Amino acid sequence: MTSSPENVSMAIFCDFENVALGVRDAKYEKFDIKPVLERLLLKGNIVVKKAYCDWERYKDFKATMHEANFELIEIPHVRQSGKNSADIRLVVDALDLCYTKSHVNTFVIISGDSDFSPLVSKLRENAKQVIGVGVKQSTSDLLIANCDEFIFYDDLVREIQRAAAKRNPRANHPSVKRTPDEEKRHKEEMEARKRAAIEIAVETFDALLSEKGDSGKIWASVLKEAIKRRKPDFSEAFYGFRAFGNLLEEAQARGLLEFGRDEKSGAYVYRSNGTTAGQHEVTAAVATPVPSASPAVEVVVPVVTDAVAEKPATPRKGRGGRKPATKKAAAEAPTPLPAAEVVVTPEVEVPAVPEEKAPKKTRKPSARSNRNK
Repeated sequence: MTSSPENVSMAIFCDFENVALGVRDAKYEKFDIKPVLERLLLKGNIVVKKAYCDWERYKDFKATMHEANFELIEIPHVRQSGKNSADIRLVVDALDLCYTKSHVNTFVIISGDSDFSPLVSKLRENAKQVIGVGVKQSTSDLLIANCDEFIFYDDLVREIQRAAAKRNPRANHPSVKRTPDEEKRHKEEMEARKRAAIEIAVETFDALLSEKGDSGKIWASVLKEAIKRRKPDFSEAFYGFRAFGNLLEEAQARGLLEFGRDEKSGAYVYRSNGTTAGQHEVTAAVATPVPSASPAVEVVVPVVTDAVAEKPATPRKGRGGRKPATKKAAAEAPTPLPAAEVVVTPEVEVPAVPEEKAPKKTRKPSARSNRNK
């Protein structure tokens, strides 16, 4: 969650040569620090401003930077071990301020050089918010991803041009109008950008709902902050929308999100009950098992006991009227049981057939006792 503007104290560190060359390569007019400061002042107070450069080579910019109250750090244009001295000095000063001035909670790095990525990581490690500023085509993707937020100078220039066109609409010369083919390509490009922005908003909205674990509403400010965390270079102006609310209204018009406003708390985003109910119906239809139409199959399982099926031989008297051991064992064998048939239907347990106990052996009177009688 970002702090309120009253609690934000910013320190600006500008790698001036890097951004000035990026502006020149992008075919813009010379770099102007004023729109950058105007955008940053919307976020909070600026307490430190430092710009690093060989100012003998950029004398034309010194007056403008002085008027903006920048401290101009003179760095001779020499390279030591292949590394620009201005970069080293900027990193040292930024870390020194990070460790000595605890009230400074936001650092602004005006550069597109990927060499500042370790500095950004260290500042964020110390609970500092980092905002990057640079020219789109000359800014490293690694630096953009490391920052909490990234502002493109290109977007600031377009906003200035758009505001100037509104103030003086007659300034547009007929010769600058696009041809039909150019106009068609421009419309297709803007439509593609709008679709991309809406996809980003919808994906982030779904991710927030999944994280919350419910289907309630998400405040528009929370949604935008989540988008900025996932894509630090996100700007609704680049995608053809004047404000983030216009993007949400377009998503609502396409039936992807619902957008509402609360008089006290502001705008919020949600999904309509009809869409949610429809999704549940589809899920329920898929999850309901279909009963099988095939008839139950009867399975006959023969139960075979371990009883001996053979009939014991007729006992023969031995010496002393006693039975031999083999005859005794045969007499003790249990009576064999016939094989039983058990009908088993699906999902019914087969009852176990209890084993029949062997009959008790009746002791046969001996021949000696018969003679005594």
